[in-house]
Amino acid sequence: MSAFDFRNFEDRRQNSQSAKAALLEKFKARPALDDPEMMAKAKARAEVAKAREERARERERLRLEAERKAAEEKRLREEAELAAQIAREEAEAAALAARKAAEAAERKAQRDARYAARKAKVKVKR
Repeated sequence: MSAFDFRNFEDRRQNSQSAKAALLEKFKARPALDDPEMMAKAKARAEVAKAREERARERERLRLEAERKAAEEKRLREEAELAAQIAREEAEAAALAARKAAEAAERKAQRDARYAARKAKVKVKR
């Protein structure tokens, strides 16, 4: 393959002019906007765009519905967790109160036993 290009400036200019002329001819050959075929194509494009917009609106509606549903589920889950935590804390408080009452009863029993032992010791001395 030769690196030398045998084409000259006139050939390049002629090719450029013919390419421009072909583009101009292609543009002129295009039918007018009021042509029935062009109107049908425009109508078809409009229908496709309308369908695309409807699908986009439907996707957005579904996305918003999913977000709303997820937020509602999260709120319900948090409420359930809070209720469970409150129930645990109440159970712990009840168990603590019962344990303290049992300890107090045991201390009272021990104190009463010491008191009774002292009284018994005093009766024995008499």
